[in-house]
Amino acid sequence: MTGQTVILSTPRRRQWAHQLVDAAPDHAVINIRPADRTTDQNAKMWAMLSDISKAKPLERTHTPEVWKALFMHACGYEVQFAVGLSGEPFPLGFRSSRLTKEQMSELIEFMHQWCAEKGVALQ
Repeated sequence: MTGQTVILSTPRRRQWAHQLVDAAPDHAVINIRPADRTTDQNAKMWAMLSDISKAKPLERTHTPEVWKALFMHACGYEVQFAVGLSGEPFPLGFRSSRLTKEQMSELIEFMHQWCAEKGVALQ
């Protein structure tokens, strides 16, 4: 038996997953986890971050990458900042690629709300 990935999207696919579990050899490993963020969610986030970076809200000039770290930190994700050689802060230890679809939706919703409160126009 080789590795299988099953997205539990329909009753039939759930039944297939049950069959795979029943047929699995002893000591096989199963990993059930939430779905990863989507490509569309990622594209939306980066478009928003670009708009925010251009708008310079709060009179802050940051790259989209730094804004992403700031938003992830505000949403409770572990982020660290260090001071670069030029004296500018840069983010460490954050990966939005590890977010689930639900977590990414929450991050995007938070960004929408923040932009509305700060008067940042999103395209």
